[in-house]
Amino acid sequence: MNDWNTLAEGQSYPPGTLYVVATPIGNVADLSARALHVLAQADAIACEDTRNTAHLLNRLGLHKPLLAAHQHNEMEAAQHIAARLAAGERIAYVSDAGTPGISDPGAKIVAAARAAGARVMPLPGANAAITALSAAGDLLEAGDGRFTFVGFLSPKAKAREAQLRALAARPEAWILYEAPHRIAATLAALAAVLPGERRILIGRELTKLFEQLVVVRADAASGWLAADAAHAKGEFVLVVEGAGESTAGEAGAAVNAQHVLALLLAELPAKRAAKLTSAITGVPTDTLYAAALAAKGATP
Repeated sequence: MNDWNTLAEGQSYPPGTLYVVATPIGNVADLSARALHVLAQADAIACEDTRNTAHLLNRLGLHKPLLAAHQHNEMEAAQHIAARLAAGERIAYVSDAGTPGISDPGAKIVAAARAAGARVMPLPGANAAITALSAAGDLLEAGDGRFTFVGFLSPKAKAREAQLRALAARPEAWILYEAPHRIAATLAALAAVLPGERRILIGRELTKLFEQLVVVRADAASGWLAADAAHAKGEFVLVVEGAGESTAGEAGAAVNAQHVLALLLAELPAKRAAKLTSAITGVPTDTLYAAALAAKGATP
């Protein structure tokens, strides 16, 4: 049986190349033999946070020069990395966890390397979205196995609600990332815009000691979170069941009707706005009139 290190050594690792290396999202054993070999061969490692990467390298028994390359200096770092690649160095780029460029810095560095004529070689590995998706099961059936990666929503409540209302109409499943301090607000917002029976897979602390994967209805997600203080700890991935092809059109019409109604309410009384919106979108006038009164804070 072949030794993993031997297999990694037998591949080509040309100089003057930017190696985009996926690192573990929690369990260090998920680092591939090829990624370990590249990190050992690199002349320098560009990273999102030098402290986090130094800790990972220490666990691996590696000591390499580190170059800070995060969202606040990515353009400047990209030019420096491109110059070093032009000089023939092997530079590895890693983010704090997972695959660089996926809701993490890395895009500008890759673009600068390619613009400078350097080769870019991605090394596949851990990714929180795909890890959660692989355990989503029949949540993918409504959209025939398709999915949309969204990443992080806006931290602003109104913008987040608008994003979720648009996503709620999509036929396929969609994937969100969320931080522990915003998970309660996001689950509450999902409950407000989704039909109660729509399901959500909540992935918490994936690959780590206290990993948790649960599937709950949208109207029960906030209750699950509140049931145990430990449920709010850690980084989250949410896989939201899609609307399906048969209901996506209806959901899309409802979203469009809300938009039209809001525009007309700025100029017309509630009853008139509701009637015109119904004529434009086909949504019943009574439904729109109730929505118009709610928007104006009035009662019938």
